[in-house]
Formats: sequence, structure tokens, C-alpha cells
Amino acid sequence: MNVHGYAAQSATENLAPFNFERRVPRADDVTIKILYCGVCHSDLHTARNDWGNSQYPVVPGHEIIGEVESVGLDVTRFAVGDTVGVGCMVDSCQHCEACKHDLENYCENGSTLTYNGVDRQDGTSTYGGYSEKIVVSEKFTLKIPQGINLKAAAPLLCAGITTWSPLRHWKIGKGSNVAVIGLGGLGHMALKLAKALEANVTLFTHSPEKEADARRLGADKIVISTDAAQMKSARGEFDLIIDTVPCDHDINPYMSTLSLNGTLVLVGFLGKFESLLNTVPLIVGRKSVAGSVIGGIAETQEMLDFCGEHGIVSDIEMINIQDINEAYERMLKSDVKYRFVIDMASLSRRHSE
Repeated sequence: MNVHGYAAQSATENLAPFNFERRVPRADDVTIKILYCGVCHSDLHTARNDWGNSQYPVVPGHEIIGEVESVGLDVTRFAVGDTVGVGCMVDSCQHCEACKHDLENYCENGSTLTYNGVDRQDGTSTYGGYSEKIVVSEKFTLKIPQGINLKAAAPLLCAGITTWSPLRHWKIGKGSNVAVIGLGGLGHMALKLAKALEANVTLFTHSPEKEADARRLGADKIVISTDAAQMKSARGEFDLIIDTVPCDHDINPYMSTLSLNGTLVLVGFLGKFESLLNTVPLIVGRKSVAGSVIGGIAETQEMLDFCGEHGIVSDIEMINIQDINEAYERMLKSDVKYRFVIDMASLSRRHSE
């Protein structure tokens, strides 16, 4: 199946039009016409080989909303015309302990990524959602709730589940005290979801001008992290801190704001911290620093259903695929509130001209 999309051919080249072959659909596959695709920081990191593991050409995109175009003979959960989603994974080994517990994102044999991955069955490269169509096993295809804003739902497939998973794992609910570090694509979803779970929600930020937006998104309180008095006033307050900052930063100042048995969970930064972690606050308060990445398929479906019930979607700015390189530069400057989403119809319109 020949498909049109946009790809990076090297770490130094802009994304540009690219024709490629999708794999032949199998009996358990769903073929999806892509309607919308969110733009994630991971897309940019992979396109530019920031993590050192990019295999070119790279077709990014793992926040996919589309419509089922055809189904394989063994598919039972979907029919032609259904609105569906695809997130960061398209397969896993399905037999390790993690997979047995619906945690395919932690597959001990490595989950197959939606792009920049290798198909487990035929060894072909996986290509993402900056394209016309995608072929995915029904096990890794998600049902999109009726009535939800499809454009704004696209980032739920990564930004949404990345922040939902720690909220669920640490059993956040009514009366829990939750803080979020950073107000971007991940941070704004963390605020919305924590508030919908009836937690008391605080935003840590360096920027006082973000207060009004943070409150609109669900924050009950804002703490300016560079203000020593404000940080001291938050001492021992939080059951869970979700750290969404995507670059190296010092987490030590936040440790004193955790309650007894509290946890700071990292969801935004991959890499090595330059600042050493002071273990005294951990030891004297049985506090933890943890990590979390996306979520399993069942958990992602749970998140989508929850968002459908509560009317939760991302704050987005729609773009055409032809503007993706400009969007990357703006994203590096945090010049988006709070997630770009590509209207994939722009690809077919331009191609037909």
C-alpha cells in the first residue's frame, strides 16, 4: 500500500514529503485513514536524533485519530467507519509478565513503537501518523468516545495517557494533594485530569504570568518555584508531584514539598540529571522519586472513556502538515498552548494540487 506522508531523512534535514509502502494488512489488522495527528516533543527529538537511536527515514506521529477504512478477517472489535485512535505502541511480545498485566508499555522484550520501530513479525520499519493511513493490530487500536472533539482528542493518545497513568498508579482521588511541575503539553493535561479526579491541584512554575491559565485548566493554587517563601509554605503538602519538565533541571527543591510517603514522578525528561539528588528528604520522610512512561492499552482506553465522560480534551492549535517544521521551532520556544495538531486533510489537498 503506497502512502503519502512527511519524513525526516536525516537529523539535519527538515521534514519533507515522502512516499512509502505500508505493510500488507494481516487478518487481525485495522487499516485506518488518519484524520488528525498530534505533535509531540518526542517527534522532534526523534526527527533530530536527540536520543541517538533514530533510523531514517523517520515518519513521526503517535497521537493519531482516524477512521477505519477496512478490517481483517479476524477483527471483531471494529468495523468500517468507526472512529479510532493509535498511540505510542503498535505491538508488544504479549507474553511477558508486563504484557500479561496489561502493561505493554513496559514489555520486557520491548514494545514496538508506532514509528522508528521494527515490526515484530516481518521486520519492516514502522512509520507514524504524519501520513495518510496506518495499519495496526486491533489489539493496539483504541475506541474513541462518541461526541468528543476529535481534533483536540489526538494528544490524549500520548500527553493524556502519560499523565493519567501516574495519577491512577498512585491512586489519586478526592482529597489527594497533587502538584504539577511545568505547564506545557503534558502539564496542562495533568492539571485537567487531576482536577477531574477531584484532587487538590497545584502548579509549580517559574512564571507568575501563567497563573490565570493554570487556574482555568484546573489548578487550585500556584507556587512560584523561585520564590523561597512560597516554596517553604508548601512544605510537606503533596502526595504526588508530576514532573513534566522535558529538560535537565534540579528536582531537589521540590522534595521538601512532598508529604510523608509522597512521590515525585518524572514523565517529561529522558536523560541524566546534572544535579545530584540529596537523599536526606527521602530517608527522613520515606519519600520516592519514580518514573513513568505512557500506559498500557487497557489503561489508555480507560483514560479515553474518562475523558469522554468528563468532556476533557487538550488545548490545541491546528496546523497544516506543510507547517510542521515551523511548528517544531515554535515548540522549542514553548510557543504553543498547548499542543499542535495536524489536520491530515492538508496532506491530501496539497498532494492533489
